[in-house]
Amino acid sequence: MYLLSLAIRFIALCALLWLAVVDVRTRRLPTRVVLTIGALFFIDTLVVRMSIRDIVMHLLLAFSVFAVCAALFAAKMLGGGDAKLAAVIFLWAGPNLWLPALTLISVIGTLVSLISLATRNMKPDQRSGLMRALAMFSGWRGVPYGVALALGGGSVIVLPALLPLILTR
Repeated sequence: MYLLSLAIRFIALCALLWLAVVDVRTRRLPTRVVLTIGALFFIDTLVVRMSIRDIVMHLLLAFSVFAVCAALFAAKMLGGGDAKLAAVIFLWAGPNLWLPALTLISVIGTLVSLISLATRNMKPDQRSGLMRALAMFSGWRGVPYGVALALGGGSVIVLPALLPLILTR
C-alpha cells in the first residue's frame, strides 16, 4: 500500500516536471495534465485510506487557492493554467503542508522571475547552447511560473512520502 502511494506520487511528480518543461517552451499548461495530477490525488486518498474529513479539508484549501488565483487571473497577474495548477498543488498539500508548499513555490518563483527579468531581451532563436536555454525563460514571453509550481509542489507531494524510507535506514 505504501509503495503504491509512493508510485502514484512519483507519477504526479513526473507529470509536474513535464508541465514545467512545457511551460518554459510554450507558456501553456495543458488542462488535461493538470486534471490528471488532481485525479492522482483522489486515487492516492483511496490507497492511503484518507478520511472523508481530511479529503474535505484538502478540497476546501484547493477551492480557496483557486478563488485567490482566479482573482489574480482576472487582474492579469497570473495565467489561467497557473491558477489551475496552483489549486491542484494545494489539493495535494492540504492543511498540513500548505505553508511549506507556499514557501517553496515562492522561493523558486522568485528565482524564475529573476532569471526571466535578467533574460528579458534574449530571444531563443538568436542563441545556441546554454544561452538558448536561458533565453527560453525570457520575460518578453511572460514568466513561466508553472516551473515554480511544479518544482515546489512536486517536492511537497513526494518528499513526505519518502521520509519513512529515509528514516528506516
